[in-house]
Parts: sequence; C-alpha cells; structure tokens
Amino acid sequence: KEQSKCKISSIIESSLCPFNGEPHSYTRFSLTQNMEGDNSQVEMKLSSDMDEEVGGNGMEEHLIHSSNGKPYVAQRFGCTPKNLCFMAAATLFIFTIGCLIGYLAHSKRDLAPGSSVSMLPSEETDTIKTGAAPHMDWDDVIKLLAKKFSATKFESVFSEFASNSHRAGSPGDEALGNKVLKKFEEYDMNTWTEEYFVKVQDPPASGYNRFIFNGTEGYPNGFLSYSATGRVTGAVVFAYYGQENDFTLLRGKNINLSGRVVLVRAGKISFAEKVANAAKMNASAVLIYPDPTDYSIGDNTPLFGHVHLGSGDPYTPGFPSFNHTQFPPVQSSGLPTILAQTITTGMANSILRKLGGQSAPREWKSYYNNLGNEKDVITVEVNNVLTEKRINNVFGVIKGFVDADQYVVIGAQRDAWGPGFATSTVGTSVLVELARSISDMVKNDGFKPRRSIVFASWSAGEYGSVGATEWMEVRISSSPGDNRFKVAASPLLHSLIETNVHCLLFFLMCLFSRLEPLKLDNAAYPFLAFSGIPSISFRFAPSNADYQYSGTLLDTRETLKRVTGQQIPQLAETAAKFAGHIALRLVHDHLLRMDVTKYDKIIRTQVAQINGKVKNVKRLRPELLPKALTVQWLISASGSYSRACRTLQTDIQNIDYDDIAMCRLINDRIMMVERNFLSPYVSPKDSPFRHILLGSGPHTLTALFNHLEALRTNNPEADVDLFRNQFALVTWTIQGCANSLAGDIWSLDNEI
Repeated sequence: KEQSKCKISSIIESSLCPFNGEPHSYTRFSLTQNMEGDNSQVEMKLSSDMDEEVGGNGMEEHLIHSSNGKPYVAQRFGCTPKNLCFMAAATLFIFTIGCLIGYLAHSKRDLAPGSSVSMLPSEETDTIKTGAAPHMDWDDVIKLLAKKFSATKFESVFSEFASNSHRAGSPGDEALGNKVLKKFEEYDMNTWTEEYFVKVQDPPASGYNRFIFNGTEGYPNGFLSYSATGRVTGAVVFAYYGQENDFTLLRGKNINLSGRVVLVRAGKISFAEKVANAAKMNASAVLIYPDPTDYSIGDNTPLFGHVHLGSGDPYTPGFPSFNHTQFPPVQSSGLPTILAQTITTGMANSILRKLGGQSAPREWKSYYNNLGNEKDVITVEVNNVLTEKRINNVFGVIKGFVDADQYVVIGAQRDAWGPGFATSTVGTSVLVELARSISDMVKNDGFKPRRSIVFASWSAGEYGSVGATEWMEVRISSSPGDNRFKVAASPLLHSLIETNVHCLLFFLMCLFSRLEPLKLDNAAYPFLAFSGIPSISFRFAPSNADYQYSGTLLDTRETLKRVTGQQIPQLAETAAKFAGHIALRLVHDHLLRMDVTKYDKIIRTQVAQINGKVKNVKRLRPELLPKALTVQWLISASGSYSRACRTLQTDIQNIDYDDIAMCRLINDRIMMVERNFLSPYVSPKDSPFRHILLGSGPHTLTALFNHLEALRTNNPEADVDLFRNQFALVTWTIQGCANSLAGDIWSLDNEI
C-alpha cells in the first residue's frame, strides 16, 4: 500500500535566453568534495495540477561559468516580452523522481505581432506535421528510446549514485553533483553549474528541541525547517489531520483554540498547511506525528520536513539568492509565526492516552477518544538555527537543430534528509540514464531534436524546492507580467498526457489511468501556481496512500525493494520511458500539444457558480451587495476567453507548418495562457501562488466563491469592499489572458 512519487517537470521559459545555438560561456564551479555528506533527493518536476472535472466550489545578471572556465555576464540574445516558461512534473510509484521538463518559447522581435494562435486538436495528434525541421518519424523516435533502457542497467546506476548522507549544501551533496557533472561531460554535453547562497533552518548543533508533558520530557530527533523558535506553554488539543474542516469541527464543539498546542497526524495535507491552519486559529504551537493508521514505521522513527508555505529561499521571496547582501531584509509571508515540531509515534501516544476533555468525533476514527482540555498542559521548545548554505545546480545541454534557443529541461532533485534512495537516488539515476540515452540517439541514431534539451540536477529540494525555485526565479524575474496509473496536470497538458499514456500501454498493462489534483506539498506545484508553467505529475500506486518512508531515515534501497516487490529497476525503466516520451514530444513537434479550451470549461463552470452565489446573497442579504453590482463583466471576460479559444482553433487549422516564425508565435501565445492566469495584482512575496485557478490566496476564483459564502452566513471576517475589489481584479485577470490569447485584441472588437 505504499506509493512513491517521481516528479518530472517541464519548463518553458523565457527571460534569460542562455542559448544561441549553445550556451555562451558558463563558468563551472568544481564539485570535488568527498561523498561524505548529507542526504540527497531527486525530483522529477512536472509541476502542479488541477482536476479536469471541476466539482464542488469548482473551485542575473548573474555570473555564470562555462566548461572552458571563462566567466562572463550572461547576455540576453534578443529576448522579448514573448519569452515564456513551461514545466511539467511527474510523480511515479514509490520513488520521488524530479525530472523537470522545461521549454523556453523565445520569440524574435521581427515577428508579426498580430498573428493568431490556436490549440492542437487532440484527435489529430499523430498526424500533425513537424514543419521544415530535420525530421524523424515519431514512431521511430519512441522505438529508439525504448531500445536505450534496460532494467539491468539501472542496478549499477543505482549503486553509483547511492549515498547515505547528502543533505543540501553538504560535502555529500556536492560529491553527487560532481558525479552528475562528470556523466554529462562523458556524454559530450555542454555543461555548467549555478551557485546560490540560501538561508535554511537546521536543528541546533549544540542544543535540542523538546517538549514537557506531565513532568516527562521528550527530545525528538526530527525537525521542521523554518519553524518559529522559542518556548511556549499551552493546553494540548488533538485536531486530527489539521485540515480546515477539522478545526471547524472543533470550533463547533465550542473548543477555544487560542493559545493551544495542537497535536495532529501527518498526512492528507502538507506540514506547512497544517501549521498555517493552526496559526489561523491563534494556536501557539503544532506537534506533528506519524499515526500507525497511516504509517507503519515503528514507534521511534523521526520525521523531517519544512513548514514554509511557499517554495524557494523564504528570505529572498520572488528573486534569486545570489548574494543576500544585495537585498534589503525581507521574508516570505509563508513563514509560520508559531512553533512547529515533529514527534515520533511513541511520543504522541504517551500524550494522547492521557488527554481528557470531550470525545473525538466518530468520523475521525481515533484510537484515543479524548480531544484534550485546559488541564492537559504541555511546554514546547524549538531552538532551530537559521544558517546560510552554498548550493549548486548542475546542468548539461543537448542543442536543438532548429530552435536551439527554445529548450526542454529535465531535472532531478539531488538532496535528501537521509539515505533518500526513493527520494533522490532513483530520480538521479533516471535523469542520468535519460541524458545518456537521448545523447546517444542524437550522436549515433540520427535523431535531431528541434529544440534544446537541458538536464538539471537540483539541490535543496527537501527545504521546499529551493534549488529549482531559485533557478526559476533567475529567469522569470526578467520575464513579463489497486495498481493504478494516475496523472495530475495543468489542464493545458491533458491531451498530451492522454496521447502518451496510450503510447505507453505496452508498459502499463493492467493499470487504470485517471486524473487527480496536485497537492501543495508536491515539489512540482510551485512551477505552476508560482510561475505559470504548465505542469504534470504522474505516479504508479496501489492505493491513495503516500510512500511512508519519505522524510525519514528509513528511505533506503532495502526498504524500497521490499515495498516494490523487488521491482525497482523495472519501475525506473518505465518511469524513464514515460518521462522520455513527454520530453521528446516537446522537442520533436513543431507545435506544442496544449489544449487551451480545457480552461474555457473550467472558467465557465466557476463563473456560473459565482453568479448563482451572488444571486443567492442578494436574495438573502440584499443590504450587503449594491444593486449595481453585476456579474456581467466577469461573464463577459469568460466569453472573451471562449471566443479567443475558438479563433485559435480556426487559425491552427489554417497554419503553414513550414512557416517556422509563425509556429514560434503560436507556441508563444499558447504558453502565455498559463502565465497570464497569474494575478498581476498581488505580490509574489505576499501571495506566492498567484494562479487564479490553481493557486491559493484571496485573488483566486475559489476565494471569491468562499467569500460570497462568508457574506451569506454573516461571517465576521467577511468584508464587502474587499470582495468587490477581489471581484474586479479576478475579472481583469481573465480578460487580460483572453486578450493575450487572441493575439490581435482588436479582432475581438466590442465583444470584450
């Protein structure tokens, strides 16, 4: 019943434009330290996702270095406001493989500004032409790829990249990075590294974190990075998984949560979300433990993680961590204000069995019956230390033969809290094997990718996708505004995924395929909700349970063998083939296979729900909303997006596929859809996940719907003026996306 996650991400990027046939000079930082170090983890980032069916609420210039050792300041080779970013991340069975597939849609200044764009009809995916580029039939491409992998080969690769200690910034992390770099060089890739100085929080080196309950002290070995520090005393209250509805249920029982120390199970939502939910209730601290219902890891296994409700270095929110001295003191709004600490199952049981107070709700199915009362006092002390670490991301490039300045990035997270075999070793192995296989296809088999392919090894993923996010911030900062196979993705990528799943049926026999949402704690999520990069996540899983050993020191080769029934190499081979299919499809075809009409359906559904809710509020509480307030502008914006989609569909049918410049414009317009759903009216510092459909915060359509419900129920936190402001900003975000998608906004005439 274990499951593991392999993340493959695909990024279509824009701002830095490091390619002009090949990367200009990059200075390489040498990674020559010993393998003695910390944990490592690999992530295949195919970032976040959203349900296809809407239910319920519907709701630098940085000095870079090159292989020849000559430093230079990166230039911008004709970058224009049409540069874009795209990424997809995939989650696979029991291991977390972080492969980032990115695509830079770099447009030239001399292209016609009024050209239209449209979606690729999914029913024609196998017959679309690829234009004037050097061409190999797609069937031949995937046959070549399949021949490059073998399960037997993966065993030796696993051994080469296994490490018991490779925490981010440690000698072990750098040693692994150096190994990856050497492999890329062996494959005749152009290579470089990028260095960042990031602030992370680690447990005290000469002290401890602890709790005191009923005179008994506990000293947990696990920790949660980015917790507030200090000492608090308060009464314990059990809050199940710490989800919003769990706290709502407690408030319904008239339980005062102010100043309480909240004890919650791990699982369902991220550590960061649990802490944020407790902070909203004015709790003073959160203790998180692995309940035996969800985790069979023993009574004394510590948990590790972070509680930053965001991604990247929280002390440089929205910009890269090259040198903190260059920036004013600032921190992410996602940093918690209360204490947070993990404890073991045994420690939690010693607390739970002694709690008094009201009985826990039956639906919680808790082994211990009581929620706790004011007499169940506990003291929590967190003494984590903020420290600066130097981390390196490692890159290798296969140049494209037509649009070399456009690229797909396949990346893997390298660090882990402990051995991190599933978390990091498998992912790094898949990354390196993909690099070897595709390089060999280019050198020896005549495959000529239209676009460049960048292979990336990220560091500091365990602290919240820090390495990948910092890399992304460099480029985006200068851009404009029962065994089942499950896929979670940006709606733009649903058709592409369906096509590739069908192609892989040979490998996925007996698997049931379905779409599912991507969660906040998925390392791929920030790429979609923070950066507006279309993203996917896939996984093989016998159930909905998470891989129990992530974030523990039990994530070893032996554990993964047991959990997978000795099938690690076979699963890695399948993962590599699926990831390779997605990446190669993105560099093979002339037009990107993204369906812009998927968002049309989602927007129309949510707008209809909001319209109904507004009418309901006006009927029940007419004094709140003025008669002049109408949903018509929001409906009109939704209609503009629908018309833009239809125009694009028509234009794509009439396109000359040999007109490379026009196809580049079409790809640019398609890629801008996701990015234009990032609200331009909120700061990345205050609301990092700015996507109005897939993000979180007051700027989203979901928040708009929930605010209406708060108005209807006379919630004291509801604010009519704030709602009207949210309403206007969401409307213009959708309208702006429609304008961009249409290309020539004047073609919409007075229908806007």
